[in-house]
Amino acid sequence: MPVFLISALVIAVAGTRMTNLADVIADRTGLGEALIGGVLLGIATSLSGTVTSITAALDGQASLAVSNAVGGIAVQTVFLALADLTYRRANLEHAAASVTNLVQAALLILMLSLPLLAAVTSAVAVLGVHPITPVLVAVYIGGLKLADSVREHPMWVPRQTRELRTDTPEDRSFEGPGAPGLVVRFTLLLALLAFAGWLVARSGLAIAGATGLSQSFVGALMTAVATSLPELVTTLAAVRRGALTLAVGGIIGGNTFDVLFLVASDVSYRPGSVFHAIGQAELFLIAWAIAMTATLLMGLLQRQRQGVGGIGFESVALLALYLAGIGVQAWGI
Repeated sequence: MPVFLISALVIAVAGTRMTNLADVIADRTGLGEALIGGVLLGIATSLSGTVTSITAALDGQASLAVSNAVGGIAVQTVFLALADLTYRRANLEHAAASVTNLVQAALLILMLSLPLLAAVTSAVAVLGVHPITPVLVAVYIGGLKLADSVREHPMWVPRQTRELRTDTPEDRSFEGPGAPGLVVRFTLLLALLAFAGWLVARSGLAIAGATGLSQSFVGALMTAVATSLPELVTTLAAVRRGALTLAVGGIIGGNTFDVLFLVASDVSYRPGSVFHAIGQAELFLIAWAIAMTATLLMGLLQRQRQGVGGIGFESVALLALYLAGIGVQAWGI
């Protein structure tokens, strides 16, 4: 347990330092907060979770590998509800309107549905890898290209309101180290996150063995939360900086990248396809993540200014869905 807690703390601290770098890179490259948040920040803060799932799969622990990946998507989605609670001017999803984020949310739902389809169909594997695995990679790459195309040539634009915060580069962001310095800093943080993720996986397996808890439960509610701490910290930090599109894009893009944990897990799991080595608990987690993402997408489309408690209806629904999901897993309903 001490190793698990220390590793989680390292992940949180390293993840915090990535937000400012991502915001600067978004301004310098002109790619925008939604795309940089969804790709660079999303991938970087997801690295520890990737290593956790790969380590579990290499050990033949399919349940932990999959539940860590999908459980991370669920907990990171609910982080947006927590961020909404801290942003008091308006509903976060209203103020951070972005067509790019809408595309990435739809992409996430599509990508989550593919492993579900693979798991409920006949067991097929080529060299131990399910055919859906390369399809997931292709869909991810195609989705990123679509998101970039939508950003460059939008056919839909958000309605301008007083609360809308647009993604405008800030002059102060161009101060400090140049591109090589930013790359070095990011690389060091990535290495630190990868090592911490490996420690989380090893300690998570030990906790499951010592306590008798199921790997699905440990993966969804312990290792997933620990490896998702960078997303929580960076999201709250981005909201505090006023980089609202970066905050939302970082979560959605990170979740999209997290689906690729399943690709890495399938390749690393040698007994066969990882999708046919999981059970009902993991299938529930995938459906749970799809329901939460669909709820978030409806909130992004509706753009309610304020709702109950000064937050959007989607934030209330996300909190309720997450707590209900925990209850199902804890009591085995």
